[in-house]
Amino acid sequence: MNSILDRITMLTHTMESQYPELYQFLDENPITLPLLPHPEMNKAVMEYYLQSLQELLDHHVKTHKNDP
Repeated sequence: MNSILDRITMLTHTMESQYPELYQFLDENPITLPLLPHPEMNKAVMEYYLQSLQELLDHHVKTHKNDP
């Protein structure tokens, strides 16, 4: 699970440093919010979170690649 956490950390750092306009919305993004009040943190949950972050970044890059 440390490898997944490292990848999440690296990805969020990339978002923070290279895409601050996207990073500011991470706390408000419904994709990243758990559906349960006290979700169990396990490998599957962490992988899902990592995947959702990557998809969010990929979508942002595709839809904003021509922005100044």
